[in-house]
Amino acid sequence: MSELNAGFVGLGAMGRPMAGHLAQAGLLRAVWTRSADKAAAAAREWAIAPVADLAGLAARCDVIALCVPADADVLADVNVIARHAAPGVVVVDHSTVSSVTAQEAQRRLRAAGGDFVDAPVSGGVEGAINGRLSIMVGGEAAALDRVRPLLACYAAKISHLGPVGAGQNAKAVNQVLVAGIAAAVCEGLALADALGLDAQTLIPTLSAGAAGNWFLDKRGATMLRDEFSVGFKLALLHKDLKIVRELARTAGTDRSVIEKALADYAVLMAQGHGDEDISALIRLKRRPSGA
Repeated sequence: MSELNAGFVGLGAMGRPMAGHLAQAGLLRAVWTRSADKAAAAAREWAIAPVADLAGLAARCDVIALCVPADADVLADVNVIARHAAPGVVVVDHSTVSSVTAQEAQRRLRAAGGDFVDAPVSGGVEGAINGRLSIMVGGEAAALDRVRPLLACYAAKISHLGPVGAGQNAKAVNQVLVAGIAAAVCEGLALADALGLDAQTLIPTLSAGAAGNWFLDKRGATMLRDEFSVGFKLALLHKDLKIVRELARTAGTDRSVIEKALADYAVLMAQGHGDEDISALIRLKRRPSGA
């Protein structure tokens, strides 16, 4: 397999450290984001030649990773890449979007002689920084083989779930679990706080038993200190859960966790907390609306 010439699009809280791992591995050739200053600063830090726009990145790279906010962003970026990249380019998308969007992106790239892999991630900002993400992949085996060296730079686990769209469907399931676990942990710790239990003793005690989970371990202490700038923005989970709700409606499954989370995060967003970590949900658990 020839050496990859990788590009990375989207340098947010997750994307920037992921791109940094590619730079450290010597695979990164170009970065681009909608903030030109941010892209230029990253290019200087990683000693790679700057590009003026996404078209310039596409012309330089044969594997391109995306980590962007929304479905429309993915399709817009794919359109540019399809016009300017050489045949054979593979786009690997780490964004959280619908499986329908992933399938449409693959169709557009294949029409231009390329291919597309949907590869949403889980593991939080810490996982991106530490290179320990779980990556849920949908796509053809040959396309996954092509991008696997890129994924290995920041993955603890790479799982091939099926054809394009399967990765996004797996991420939808992941987000339901995230929402439910976050609600339980926030509600439980709000009660612990009201009862005057000592967090330094309580959290490791809970973590050692059946209630132990990633969210409690990583966010329990910070939420009790009212520190909500540490991880995944609740407005982004709200966006993801709207995608999940439509998927669940089509599948005909229960949506009670999804609907409750959407309602709670909508309240927090209306109060101006949309950029806070999802652990800010403890605000509502301490002071339920109508209580």
